[in-house]
Amino acid sequence: MIFAGMLNRIMISELAFPALLVGGALAFEQLMAPARVMFGQVSDRWPLRGRHRTPYIWMGTVGFCGLATLSIPVIFATASALQSGAATAITGWTLCLCGLFALYGLAISAASTPYLALVIDLTDESERPRAVGIIWCMLTIGIIAGAIAISITTRSLDGISDPEVLKVALQTFMNRVALVIGAIVLLATIGIEPASRRLEAGNQASKQGVTLRQSWALIRSSRQILIFFAFLLCFTLGLFLQDPILESYGAEVFGMPISKTTLLNAFWGTGTLVGLLIAGLWFTPTFGKLRSARTGCWMILASLLLLVAAGLIANTGTLLVVMVLFGLSAGIGTNSALSLMLDLTLPQLAGTFVGVWGLAQAMSRALGKVMGGGLLDLGRLVSGADQPLPAFAFVFVIEAGVVLIAIWILGRLNTAEFRKDTETKLETLLMASLDD
Repeated sequence: MIFAGMLNRIMISELAFPALLVGGALAFEQLMAPARVMFGQVSDRWPLRGRHRTPYIWMGTVGFCGLATLSIPVIFATASALQSGAATAITGWTLCLCGLFALYGLAISAASTPYLALVIDLTDESERPRAVGIIWCMLTIGIIAGAIAISITTRSLDGISDPEVLKVALQTFMNRVALVIGAIVLLATIGIEPASRRLEAGNQASKQGVTLRQSWALIRSSRQILIFFAFLLCFTLGLFLQDPILESYGAEVFGMPISKTTLLNAFWGTGTLVGLLIAGLWFTPTFGKLRSARTGCWMILASLLLLVAAGLIANTGTLLVVMVLFGLSAGIGTNSALSLMLDLTLPQLAGTFVGVWGLAQAMSRALGKVMGGGLLDLGRLVSGADQPLPAFAFVFVIEAGVVLIAIWILGRLNTAEFRKDTETKLETLLMASLDD
C-alpha cells in the first residue's frame, strides 16, 4: 500500500504522468486477484519438498520484491516516452508499465493466498477469529511503521527535480526495501510449516458433495448475497477511491514534500488501528453489526467532506487530524463489515463465499485506482491546471456519494433472510448429491 502510494506521488506530481494512466496501471495489481483461487488450488495439490504453503510464499515474495525494484526503470522510461511525444514509445512503455503491475499482482496473490491458507492449516475454528484479529492489527501496524520508515529514508529526495538524480535515489531506496521485506518474510515463515500435514479443509469440502458449479448456483440463488456483494463493492470503493491521489493532494494543495506525504498513511493507519480496536472490543458488540457498519459509513462520508474543508484552509496540521479521523472511521466500518461477512458465510462453503467477498473487494480496489485518477483528470480539465483544489475536491465529493449509496444498500441487508435462503438451497443440493 505504501509502496503504491509513494509511486503515485512520484508519477503524478514529480513526473507529470496523467492521473488516469497511473490509476489504470496500478489497477492491474487488483485485476489479478481472481488468480488467488488458482494459487490456492496449486498449493493444496502440489507440495514442494513436502510443504504445501511456505515454498509458494517464498516464490511469490521473490517475485514481488524483484518486480518492485524493476518498477523504477520502467516508470522513468515511461516518463521519457511521454515527454518525447512519440506514439509508438508511449504505447510500448505504457503496456510495459501495466504488464509490470499485473505481474506484481500475480506475485502478491502467489504469496498471500498460501499464507492465508497456512493460517487456516495451523489454527482450529476457535483460534481463527483471534488469529484474524491479530493479522489485521499487525497489518495496520506495518502500514504505520512502513510509512514512518519511508518518510525518514526519503528525506534526501525532498526538493529533487532532476529526473536522473531522482531515479538513482529511488532505485537505491527500492533495492534496500526489497531486501528488507524479503528477509522479514523468510524469518517469519521458515520452520513454521510442518513437513507432513493433512489438508483437513480439502477433505471436509470433498465430503460435502457440492460441486463448484452447484456452489455458484447457491450463491446466485440468494438476493441477500447480491445485496451484500453490492454493499462491499461500494463500501470498499468509498474507502479507496482517493487512494491513488491522496499523496498528490498533500503535494499540490498543501505543498508537502515527499517525506511528509508518506506520513499521511501513518496517520491514517494509526486511526484505523484505534478504530479496529474500539469497534472489536466495544462498539460492534454493544450496538450490533448493522448499526456499527452504518455508523462507520456515515463517519467515512463526513471525513471525506472534511478532507475538502482542510484543503480550503490549506493547513497541514488540519489535514493530519482529518487523516486520523478518516482512519478511525475506516477501522469501525471495516470491523463491522468483516463481522457481517462472517455472518453471511455458510461454514460448509466458507472458501467459496470468502472468495466471492474477496472478489468484490478486489474489483472495487481496481475500480478505485482507475476512477480516482480519471476523476482527477476530469476535474483538472474543468477547473484548470492552476487550480488543484477543485479537481481533488471533485474526487472526494464523488467518493462521498459512493459511500451514501453503500449506506442505502446496507438498509436492505437482512441476515436472517440470507440464512433461510441459502441453508434451504444447500440442503436441496446435498440431497440431490446423495440421490446421484
